Amino acid sequence: MPKPIGIIPEERVASRIYLMRHKKVMLDFDLAELYGVPTRVLNQAVTRNRSRFPPDFMFRLTKAEAAAVDEAVEDTVNPSQIVIGSQKHRDPRFPPRAFTQEGVAMLSGVLRSSRAIRVNIAIMRAFVKLAEVLATHEGLARKVVQHDQEIGILFKHVKRMLAPPDNPKRRKIGFAVAAAKG
Repeated sequence: MPKPIGIIPEERVASRIYLMRHKKVMLDFDLAELYGVPTRVLNQAVTRNRSRFPPDFMFRLTKAEAAAVDEAVEDTVNPSQIVIGSQKHRDPRFPPRAFTQEGVAMLSGVLRSSRAIRVNIAIMRAFVKLAEVLATHEGLARKVVQHDQEIGILFKHVKRMLAPPDNPKRRKIGFAVAAAKG
């Protein structure tokens, strides 16, 4: 059975997953674009169903985090799209919301459309793939650290073998001529 073609490319989803507060998150304006709804509509749905989004599922960005996101968005957006894509035009009283993987999964129950379901499936696959890639990198990093330690031990042994031997005070071999008295 052929793999069904996703509604959006996995790379497009993966490029919108950020690491904030030691969690992988997606921002409300990116999710709204993927779902094909205005950000305001997505946030209204979340507000109406607030009990479904505890702090470990969704949180608001601080002013500093929002400013950092704005800079990142402007650095990656085509200059002709800045007016449309910049978050500087949003109401400063409401910084963007960040949704963890669990929060994104909860959105499919709040946004009840077939597109929302298909987009959620694509997003979940991107989160899983990202976790697999990170796990692979963590495994490689552990191996590199282990190899570095082993190489360090080898260098220590090689240095010890190449170092000149310690010369303990030895008695000289041969006859000693005593100084003449007299």
